[in-house]
Amino acid sequence: MDSGEPVMFASVSLEGSAYGVMTDIEGFYSLTRIPEGQYTLVVSSMEFEGISEEIELRDGKIVTRNFFLESKVIQLGSAEVNADRQEQTTKVNMSIETIRPSDLKKIPSFGGSPDLVQALQVLPGFISTGDQGGQLYIRGGSPIQNKVLLDGMIIYNAFHSIGLFSVFDSDVIANADVYTGGFSAKFGGRISSIMDIKTRDGNKKKVQGRVGVSPFGAKLTLEGPLKKLGPAGGGISYILSLKHSYLEQTSKVLYDYVNDDGTGLPFNFTDAYGKVSFGSGNGSKLSLFGFNFSDRVNYQALSDLRWSNVGAGGNFTVVPSGSAILMNGHFAASNYEIRLKEDELEDRFSSVNGFNFGLDFKYILGENAVEYGLEVVGMETDFQTFNSIGVQVGQKENTTEFAGYVDYRIVNGDWIINPSMRMQYYSSIARFRPEPRIGLKYKANERLR
Repeated sequence: MDSGEPVMFASVSLEGSAYGVMTDIEGFYSLTRIPEGQYTLVVSSMEFEGISEEIELRDGKIVTRNFFLESKVIQLGSAEVNADRQEQTTKVNMSIETIRPSDLKKIPSFGGSPDLVQALQVLPGFISTGDQGGQLYIRGGSPIQNKVLLDGMIIYNAFHSIGLFSVFDSDVIANADVYTGGFSAKFGGRISSIMDIKTRDGNKKKVQGRVGVSPFGAKLTLEGPLKKLGPAGGGISYILSLKHSYLEQTSKVLYDYVNDDGTGLPFNFTDAYGKVSFGSGNGSKLSLFGFNFSDRVNYQALSDLRWSNVGAGGNFTVVPSGSAILMNGHFAASNYEIRLKEDELEDRFSSVNGFNFGLDFKYILGENAVEYGLEVVGMETDFQTFNSIGVQVGQKENTTEFAGYVDYRIVNGDWIINPSMRMQYYSSIARFRPEPRIGLKYKANERLR
């Protein structure tokens, strides 16, 4: 595309045949089990100019082709483009909501700033509160049973105390998959939901930025190339995001009726995020990112609640030459702290120092696919408080979890069968826990599955 970033959900097919797939969120595609011969490979998308190339396929030979698409301007009276329909024919996809940047812009927003948490609140079964640093209740589960992943990294608190904003800048989000049940064996450790958020790599061709100002706060996004995208691909790009709330100051004028002493609303937050991506000509990629999220609720002369989350990590994609296997990995570490100060009482404090690492492998066999991988999650928790007679009470714990999974998707006529298995080891109790799962889908017709 014009920015050099991957094109999601483009159609890739062999002209005059039944072979065709959609690209994934990283822009990858795979066509397998194709007879030998000469073919025309066609790539098309509603937003980009189509492109085609003549290719020759031979038995036992893997052909790799990368394409760069140019944007096009079209004028239509009314059109609906739904890439999810293609996935519905090959995946079970039960209880999943996919949120894209275009979806965020369509939802009415507070203060003119679209945000992921505002999009989640309109989904069935989602309830958000501003209590104790922002909480999200999904289908009756407790907030601790929601796992939020940012490019594979576990985020321990993704929502600000005011309840209207998340720590994620909508201009940075590439895609967010929200699973509220029946999720794949790839995910574990929670029972309510999985929020898998992917961020953009940044413009690989030119420097550009965005500035937003509202009564709630301001934000700045800057992106561009450190090494421009070449004719064969590759390139190095960056994307930076900064959000800051000044509601504590503006509310004294805009919302002076809230309280009698004129102190305004007590909410304040700052979010900073940065990412650098290194690409190669064959589609392999390495991304490094870091963030600093902070939040404060200051009730004058009563209490002062603050939390902060600082972390860094990376993810990578390896496309081995001459192989049909795609490998993805992630590694990250973070520190989350929350502190409560109350008048005439000692401070209460808790923290989570955590790391996680994972490897995922994907092998596509036509419409069928096999995915397998492993994951390691470690954390140290520290809790300090005081009892009713002023004696300090503390608890510090360490634990590590190991997990491995296999997920096999079979498409057989109108049936889709998706058996999978996850094995989880909890070091704190020294036990393995098997988690077998299976998904079934039957296609009765185009409207009923």
